[in-house]
Amino acid sequence: MENETFKTDSNIPVKRDFTNNDLKNYDSFVEEEPGRYPYTRGLYPDMYRERLWTMRQYSGFGSAEETNKRFKFLLDHGQTGLSLAFDLPTQTGRDSDDPQAEGEIGRTGVSISSIKDMMTCFDSIPLDKVSTSMTINSTASTLLSLYITVAEIQGVSPEQLRGTTQNDILKEYIARNTYIYPPKPSMRLIGDMIEYCSKKVPQWYPISISGYHMREAGCNAVQELAFTFANAIEYINTCTSRAGLNVDDFAPRLSFFFCCTMEFCEEIAKFRAARRIYAKIMKERFHATNPKSQHLRFHVQTSGESLTAQQVDNNIVRVATEALAAVLGGCQSLHTNSRDEALALPTEESVKIALRTQQIIAAETGVSKTVDPMGGSYYIEYLTAKIEEEVNEYLKKIERMGGALIAVEKGFFQEEIRNNAYQLKKEIDENKRIIVGVNKYQDEQDVEPKINRIDPLMEQKQLANLKEFKSNRDKSRVDQALSQLQKAAEKDDDNNLMPHIINAVKSYSTLGEISSTLRTVFGRYEPKISF
Repeated sequence: MENETFKTDSNIPVKRDFTNNDLKNYDSFVEEEPGRYPYTRGLYPDMYRERLWTMRQYSGFGSAEETNKRFKFLLDHGQTGLSLAFDLPTQTGRDSDDPQAEGEIGRTGVSISSIKDMMTCFDSIPLDKVSTSMTINSTASTLLSLYITVAEIQGVSPEQLRGTTQNDILKEYIARNTYIYPPKPSMRLIGDMIEYCSKKVPQWYPISISGYHMREAGCNAVQELAFTFANAIEYINTCTSRAGLNVDDFAPRLSFFFCCTMEFCEEIAKFRAARRIYAKIMKERFHATNPKSQHLRFHVQTSGESLTAQQVDNNIVRVATEALAAVLGGCQSLHTNSRDEALALPTEESVKIALRTQQIIAAETGVSKTVDPMGGSYYIEYLTAKIEEEVNEYLKKIERMGGALIAVEKGFFQEEIRNNAYQLKKEIDENKRIIVGVNKYQDEQDVEPKINRIDPLMEQKQLANLKEFKSNRDKSRVDQALSQLQKAAEKDDDNNLMPHIINAVKSYSTLGEISSTLRTVFGRYEPKISF
């Protein structure tokens, strides 16, 4: 045992014990106050003593009616923010009546084709009182336009809206694949949203730059941060290249989304290092002078990849462990996965347990009484410094390639993730990495839990609703709005498309019609396949 080599999931060497001597090579280890640059110990001086993180449970399935019911259930049980999941047709710009949507309607999230669907989804939910996160990318501009329009119907102005659109297309090309258009016009849409929100929807976070999906695809903690920040640099460059748009005009409304896995101490250190790395990027590279531009505001979701179909109740423990690491790392909002998500969309009972997990951490553990409780631990500080060092090495390598967009086109991120995912799977197969209930401590026969099942008639109801919506609108008004959108898209990049998309939504154009119009101009992305 003495000769065994121990490493974290990111292959950082782990000694038997750590002392102050292990930190002497790192200039970044200083006595630092919370709320002060570079924010290693937290963005705010009092952190959770002043305000707890937002408990934002990811939800959305089936029809808009069902999702509205689930939202109200969560709010009634103490959730403090909404998080909306969309089905694959919605994510890829297809209406429910598209032939390729068949069998996928309402499966991975709620089906949204029209303003009517969006109104139903938020029926009797005052949008000036809640913040809403929407996990949507290729069609983010349309979903935000629908949300703005629903708010205005409620009498809520865009200036009052609080929330986030994920809107991170680069990680779609890397790891998730719900893209529609090629990278260049996709980046234009993102720039349009960021610019529009900075002027018209000032409390909205128009992008949540995501490491989560890359981590779930197989990368490690160091790669998660490096690839996420490389993408962030690309987005910021896109915005600062626009005439009249200064970094401090939009950077305070940039947000991030990270995964939290079972490597407890490394995950805490990852979040601490992330704040420090990002603050330095914004100050030293982009010369942001507003302290809020240097703040790394991030949402965390516990790892779906760590959940097992075997012995599903074990997942409650996994989720609690990961959630605690996220809180100790100083997240701003948190989603805790449900125990049965390896099998299906969660039941109400499972969702409530997941929410209660956050509430127990907040109310009973005492970790919110002091800021950065793990700060000063030799091991945590060593990991924080080591992660920062290795992330910066990756960023230099990506910069030498020409930046994130070129690295994506070359397949660099994808290959790095594949290699790491292969190594993880190999360790599990060879029993070098223990997964309780999977390759050790198995039960002879698992008890099949109650799982959530989508109403088989839901798809037919959705199609009928969409048919009725289309038949009752002024088609000439729709055609005119879509024609105006197409003409605007055909012009140069200085012509912001958001007002035209909002106009199309208000004219009762559907999500699929808007996406098809833009696809006519921009084309469809076809990835290069390498063998």
